Amino acid sequence: MLEVELELFFLIIVLATFATAFLSSIFGMLGGLILMGILVSLLPVAPAMVLHGLIQTTSNGYRAWLNRNDINWKIISSLLLGSILSLIILFFIAFQPNQITVIFALGVLPFIAWLVPKEISLDITKPPIAVLAGFVVVFTNLIAGVGGPLLDVFFQRVEMTRHQVVATKAVAQTIGHISKIVFFGGLIISFNFENWPDPLLLATAVVLSVIGTTLGKRVLDIIDDEIFFRWTQIIILSVGALFIIRGLYLLV
Repeated sequence: MLEVELELFFLIIVLATFATAFLSSIFGMLGGLILMGILVSLLPVAPAMVLHGLIQTTSNGYRAWLNRNDINWKIISSLLLGSILSLIILFFIAFQPNQITVIFALGVLPFIAWLVPKEISLDITKPPIAVLAGFVVVFTNLIAGVGGPLLDVFFQRVEMTRHQVVATKAVAQTIGHISKIVFFGGLIISFNFENWPDPLLLATAVVLSVIGTTLGKRVLDIIDDEIFFRWTQIIILSVGALFIIRGLYLLV
């Protein structure tokens, strides 16, 4: 019975990895949000964070490579500074979220991003705003496991194509997920690897993440910018609502 449960657990994670990598490759963020919700429902928070970080680092890193000619490296350099500041602050606080906190955070983040007034010009091409974005993406990664929904706010008022948005966000999110691996994976002081996933599970998930990302890139090349920006918000808010409902259910 236990063996069957383990096989089902393995299958759910690898299929979810493939499907969410496919979505992220099209919309630049959606897949990571869904995958984090699935993992934190199946695993304790710390192992879920590490596994999610490893999978998403692969997915986002590979997506960045596929779109490498469209990356805005000036933005990334400023993002990196903000990311380091956030990691240092949360390291000294030593904050460890529980499952319900993560689920609610996953649900609320898209709505926080949506409610940010359009009049606020959070243009990530401006270095101070990029530093703020880097701080935000790592902070939310360490609390909710993902930073994409809030990161997207900083790309709403920029003169960039969908390829430039996806490529630059992929690098930004890779930085956020690496920070999560370092924070929850015991790589800062203790070098404790107890929260790290089974090597076979990780290897399978990584391969399917690459395949899903590759297929999603083909869809990204077909759709136009109008469809890209319109459907990104619709889908992300719908997923957020589902997580809020899930969080309320866990509280009952």
